[in-house]
Amino acid sequence: MSAFVVTLLGAESTGKTTIAHALGAVLARRGERVAVVEEYLREFCDGAGRTPRIDEQRGIAAEQTRRIAAAAAACDVVVADTSALMIAVYSDQVFGDTGLYDAALAAHARADLTLLSALDLPWQPDGLQRDGPQVREPVDAKIRAALARAAIGWAVLFGQGEARLANALAAVERARTTPDDDGRPRWQWVCERCGDVGCERHRLLPSL
Repeated sequence: MSAFVVTLLGAESTGKTTIAHALGAVLARRGERVAVVEEYLREFCDGAGRTPRIDEQRGIAAEQTRRIAAAAAACDVVVADTSALMIAVYSDQVFGDTGLYDAALAAHARADLTLLSALDLPWQPDGLQRDGPQVREPVDAKIRAALARAAIGWAVLFGQGEARLANALAAVERARTTPDDDGRPRWQWVCERCGDVGCERHRLLPSL
């Protein structure tokens, strides 16, 4: 992938789609070639009129990865409204199936920045895809655990409206200007207030 790839993760109703489109629009206005990759799971559910079966999860994850790679080959910046990792997490949450994690994490590791949407937005219903507010905390925990196992860093997005977008933009700007040891940008800041992973807001997060 030649583009700078930003991937949004998060439990349901945490503003991933809103931030993906808003972030993409801001970067496009700056003159960059930007692609916003939609969530294929939503397209699948809308088309099938149901949620996927366990045997359909792997194909959905693969298609999400394929679309991100295709966009990255043609643009300067890709903003992905989720990755295959979210399919792996939901397959684990819904079916107890942990077989999708390895491939999903390998694909996700090719992203340049992971933005994890915090649970500070109110839950809202949205058709077939949302199970209820009670699933958000366990899903969030599974995302964090998977990223930690793969040693993939992430930035947590907090805030309402424009504040959340501003935090996303700050994360992108920092990641694109702060290279890690192998020369690839990597984001280390975990919230909009500070970079101290020891503060009480980060007590459940691994050290990055």
